[in-house]
Amino acid sequence: MTFIRTVEDFVCGHCGVKVIGDGYTNHCPSCLWSKHVDIDPGDRKESCHGLMEPIGVELFGQETKLIQKCENCGLVRKNRTGDKDSNTAIVAVSNKIL
Repeated sequence: MTFIRTVEDFVCGHCGVKVIGDGYTNHCPSCLWSKHVDIDPGDRKESCHGLMEPIGVELFGQETKLIQKCENCGLVRKNRTGDKDSNTAIVAVSNKIL
């Protein structure tokens, strides 16, 4: 798997917030949803394009990872949270009962 840094702005497909990308932006910092667009991080080669629902949070030492599941194909993927991510949204996802 090779990471390709892709700087893109986007409008969140879930909550409609305009997100300013920095090349590492994977999800909306407001609601934590994303879109299934990559096979390998940043390649934009995935044809699914389903919305990725935040379904959980994992802690690894000082690092927090967001667990997302594609509503379209069911793929589950983990991504790092960022400094701009809503702490309220992270806590809400971490308290989610599946």
